[in-house]
Amino acid sequence: MAAPRAVWKGFLKVGSVTCGVKLVGATTETGKVHFKILNREDGLPVKSAYVDEGTGDVVPAEDQIKGYEAEKGEFLEIEPSEIKKLKLTSHHTLEVDSFVAIDDIDTRYLEKPYYVIPADRAAAKAFNVIREAMANKRVAARSCVVLYQRGREVVIQPFGKGMLLTELRTHNEMISENSVFNDLKTPKYDKDLLEIAGLLIDKKVTKFDPSKFEDTYEDALIAMIDAKRKGKKPPKPTPPPKENVVDLATVLKKSLAKEGIKAKGDKPARKSA
Repeated sequence: MAAPRAVWKGFLKVGSVTCGVKLVGATTETGKVHFKILNREDGLPVKSAYVDEGTGDVVPAEDQIKGYEAEKGEFLEIEPSEIKKLKLTSHHTLEVDSFVAIDDIDTRYLEKPYYVIPADRAAAKAFNVIREAMANKRVAARSCVVLYQRGREVVIQPFGKGMLLTELRTHNEMISENSVFNDLKTPKYDKDLLEIAGLLIDKKVTKFDPSKFEDTYEDALIAMIDAKRKGKKPPKPTPPPKENVVDLATVLKKSLAKEGIKAKGDKPARKSA
């Protein structure tokens, strides 16, 4: 199997130490179901096109140009050559601004991951020294990089024999939790319920193993497509749960019983004579 193609090549720079690195995508869409848009009348695929808002005519690629809306309805035209002239350091160098404790990283900001590997044998020694030092200190490096013509804030942390670079969402993209949680009220409840819920959690604690994850929506799509291909009826949808939680204590104890756990204070069932 051929090694995945690098999506970016450049340098990792920590102080005066520099080493060549490559970024390789850590995710793939290969296993996903992809649809095409068809014309209902003849069943043929349709193509998307850029259309002039005034005339309704299709605009050919050579006549298309980027525009920034400075005022309502007024655009600044930006040529591709003007964007290419922006010689940012982050185009070719992952310059480390600072290090942060891995445990302090707010996971809400983590977006898309990439693997980081040495660019060649000459870079391997410096790369591994930096990676091991970061692993010993349990820190991630803060940096930024230009990927696909966009500047992205990133964190880089040790991962196996290499490193993992993860794109970050910006602070402006995040909705404050206070705007969502402030109106939530904490109702009073019996402390015994907390103990029962804890027993249920203990029974289901396991290791984080993504290989066991299932995309039930994707599986349902594949089953539906397979049924249509064979001329069969699509599988019946899973009915939504009908049980509303009215008596929380009863529902929790019922859940424990299904797991074969006895709640504290439960009496054993009497044996019949």
